[in-house]
Amino acid sequence: MTRSTGRVGSCFDNAVSEAFNRVLKVEYVHRHTFATRAGARIRIATWITGFCNTRRLHGVCGFKSPIDYEREYRATLAEGLAA
Repeated sequence: MTRSTGRVGSCFDNAVSEAFNRVLKVEYVHRHTFATRAGARIRIATWITGFCNTRRLHGVCGFKSPIDYEREYRATLAEGLAA
């Protein structure tokens, strides 16, 4: 377990989740109309798993998708262990 990045109420504690929520709302939620909450949950989850994690380029990941970044990281890690 690691300590929090700051005191209670620090903006750094939830900066990543706040940034993700902003992207989700700006790029998807505000551009679509949902008939039901259940329908919204399904479509948002599909957007996250089908687009955001697989195709959307993220600056934090060196402008790669999170899936590609993780694959590259694991390959580099495996190479380091094999050497």
